[in-house]
Amino acid sequence: MYRNWLILAGLVVTIAATAQPKLPKDYHWQKFDNGLEVVVIENHKVPLATIEIAVKNGAYTEGPEYSGLSHLFEHMFFKANKDYPDQEKFIARTEELGMIWNGTTGDERVNYYFTFDKDSLNAGLRFMNAAIRYPIYRTEDMQKERPVVDGEFQRGESDPGFQLWIDVNKRCWGDNFTRKNAIGDHDIINTATPEKMMTIKDKYYFPNNSLLVICGDVNPSDAFAQAKKIFGDWEHGGFDPHVKYPIPEFKPIEKTNYNIVVSSIAQTPYTMYQWQGPDYRNDSAATVAADVFSAILGLNSSKWQQALVDKGLATYAGVSYQTCKYVGPIQVFAVPNPAKLAECHSTILKQIMAWADDDYFTDEQLQTAKDILRRNHIRNAEKPSTLSMQLTFQWCSTSLDYFTAYPDDLQKVTRKDIQQYIKKYITGAPFIAGMIINEEMSKQLQPDSFFTN
Repeated sequence: MYRNWLILAGLVVTIAATAQPKLPKDYHWQKFDNGLEVVVIENHKVPLATIEIAVKNGAYTEGPEYSGLSHLFEHMFFKANKDYPDQEKFIARTEELGMIWNGTTGDERVNYYFTFDKDSLNAGLRFMNAAIRYPIYRTEDMQKERPVVDGEFQRGESDPGFQLWIDVNKRCWGDNFTRKNAIGDHDIINTATPEKMMTIKDKYYFPNNSLLVICGDVNPSDAFAQAKKIFGDWEHGGFDPHVKYPIPEFKPIEKTNYNIVVSSIAQTPYTMYQWQGPDYRNDSAATVAADVFSAILGLNSSKWQQALVDKGLATYAGVSYQTCKYVGPIQVFAVPNPAKLAECHSTILKQIMAWADDDYFTDEQLQTAKDILRRNHIRNAEKPSTLSMQLTFQWCSTSLDYFTAYPDDLQKVTRKDIQQYIKKYITGAPFIAGMIINEEMSKQLQPDSFFTN
């Protein structure tokens, strides 16, 4: 393997040569000497530009002592930095540039993005550069922002579905639950310090762990030149964060486990069933099959919907899979008819055990699901300002090649591929089940007599 050598601050850093990724039409890629990957997406539909930086950071990098701090770090990004030493000046500059801006934190990505007039590209890049490279973590800013982040958590806790999600995922991921819980922990959020923010920055916020995307009504050559001039001297970290701070493997679910949460906020029962599914590192083909099968189950004509919703056993019965680099969850979430709670549960289990049967879905339903996913992909490409977010998600959790091949790979999924996915990750594997129900309904319906191991 050919290697490039980079000397920074007295350190000799070895960087594996990166092959040119395959990208869709009008997507252009470069990798700077400091390891920063840059993608320019040329789209002249509207005279706007979006810039986004994504960092391979998020819940999966957090042990218990840092739970939720990647999210807090994201909030602090929009506070003070070297060029704009307080939030008032930061906000004033966004208004001067007419920016729409935000950030998100997930399991495997933290991203920040600005959309503005195309003529402000250079100013926007410099604004992003100051925020990502030169943040200032002031105690007074953190004191203001901690309650904001914790308030998002508290709002989540007022939703019975969120409470059920927490219960199921704690049992699904065990000691590594914090690595699948981006919202975090109340105590950790409310006691966070500027020192902890710097620890996150010093672990993950380097060009060799980041992707810069410039999208919109731009000239690729000019965009790359401006990006290189502004970000080219951002110093390489000197290490690969995910080698130096390896993500621990998630322990497999040992046996099927049920739990019932009794809560006054549950006006109607919710149920959830979760498996540990495929991930990009070990079974990328199954991640695509999972998406197609979830789309099949979402069809009104599917046996799944007919058995549960059409027959009045549930008002909602959804199946989803989340693509991840580190073990993607497969979830069934249902809102049962309280009068038919036991029958709904037993029907869900029977349907799941039939998922891999040869006649569970038709060839027409398979093609319809693929067509829906293809149309969704086309529709998602119609808004230039969101193109960068679709790309950065895949860069963090899969790869640019996966992103590019995904639409075609969906069309290649066969019945056999789906059956293999189901047998390996669902019908042949233990799962975690949960229900949330209020005390009155629990006494009346006695779910512990049937919703049990």
